[in-house]
Amino acid sequence: MNIMLSHSSGEPIYAQIEKQIRQSIMQGILKPGDSLPSIRQLAKDLGISVITTKRAYNELEQQGLIDSMVGRGSFVSGSDKEMIREQRLRWVEDKARELLEECRSIPLDVNELVEMIKLLDREDS
Repeated sequence: MNIMLSHSSGEPIYAQIEKQIRQSIMQGILKPGDSLPSIRQLAKDLGISVITTKRAYNELEQQGLIDSMVGRGSFVSGSDKEMIREQRLRWVEDKARELLEECRSIPLDVNELVEMIKLLDREDS
C-alpha cells in the first residue's frame, strides 16, 4: 500500500492515512476482503507512531469501511455493499463539485463539459 504523508499540510497524520485508504476503497483499488497492513507494520513503514495508525484504522472501522479482527488483522469490509456504493457515489459527487468549480473558473459551460465527458467516454470505449 502506497501512502504518502505530508508533515507540512496541516492535516493530522491519522487523517491523511484514513483519507488515502478510504479513497483507495472508494475507487475500487482496495476491494472487499483485501487485507490491510497490520497497524504495527504500517507504522513502521511510515515511520510514525502505532497510536496514529490505530486511530486511522479506528476511523475507517467506524465508517464501516474495514473490519478488524484480533489476531487476524484488518480487511476491507464486504458486508454492506450498498453502504460502500453510497460512499463511492458521495466521492464521485465531491469530485464532480471540484470539476464544476474548476469549469466556472475557466469559464467552461456545463454543456461543453458534458460533451467533453461524452467524447472521453467514447475514446475509452
